[in-house]
Amino acid sequence: MEPGNNTQISEFLLMSFSEGSKLQPFLFGLFLSMYLITLLGNLLIILAVISDSHLHTPMYFFLANLSFVDICFTSTTVPKMLVNIQMQSRVITYEGCITQMYFFVLLGALDNFLLTAMAYDRFVAICHPLHYTVIMNPRLCELLVLVSWIISILNSLLESLMVLRLSFCTDVEIPHFFCELNQVIQHACSDTFINDTVMYFAAVLLGGGPLTGILFSYCKVFSSIRVISSVQGKCKAFSTCASHLSVVSLFFCSILGVYFSSAATHNAYSVAVASVMYTVVTPMLNPFIYSLRNKDIKGTLRKLLVREA
Repeated sequence: MEPGNNTQISEFLLMSFSEGSKLQPFLFGLFLSMYLITLLGNLLIILAVISDSHLHTPMYFFLANLSFVDICFTSTTVPKMLVNIQMQSRVITYEGCITQMYFFVLLGALDNFLLTAMAYDRFVAICHPLHYTVIMNPRLCELLVLVSWIISILNSLLESLMVLRLSFCTDVEIPHFFCELNQVIQHACSDTFINDTVMYFAAVLLGGGPLTGILFSYCKVFSSIRVISSVQGKCKAFSTCASHLSVVSLFFCSILGVYFSSAATHNAYSVAVASVMYTVVTPMLNPFIYSLRNKDIKGTLRKLLVREA
């Protein structure tokens, strides 16, 4: 497209969940409830880990960081969606779209890295129990989180700066409820070959890499559990990683579901609905998965509630 046909736009239009005025009150109440549950559940996890010295271990250190990231991850998309539903508006400013996209990519990558660090923690705890305290020392745990933040920030900064070089036609309609990176790039009027290359390379490296690490860790974990002679020992070893395995399965299965649904169908509404799974539902369910399957977390939360009462 000729440069003269493009203008520097000041806003985008988010199309999903904006139609059907009769459903607006229901959608607003549904997403507001899910958002508040996500905030409350993850804040309770963080408070429990901070307040109980028995939970000052690598596993719960990573869990508290994951809860914090989940709060920020959901807050990147849901509040703006609630405002648009309430105001019956589809508009998001150009600056707001780039900012939302930056934090969404950053926090999504952080989720991947933290889940990988937690898988490594379970691998060391089950496969090398005698060396666990030496290997998973506080310095290593802090270094893993710090490196995760640095890589995520650099990747998100690169992706966002590359979007700034693109030009867009007027009245850009994004068929999603937030500024998803791929959708924004697809609606650019200028050449997006470099953006697509970097985006897919980062997806393979920062998505496939952590997933491979998680799968490798659990292959080793299951191999170690299998050689345990007693049934009680096997159950005890498996219970230590069951919650994390549930969260990993929910997170990656929902992302893969969105990917395959977008590849199989061109229905943008279906893709947006599927995206709700990993952007809203998964962060909401994580605290329940960890608290319901973990006696330490349940005991600490019970003490906190009794103390407040």
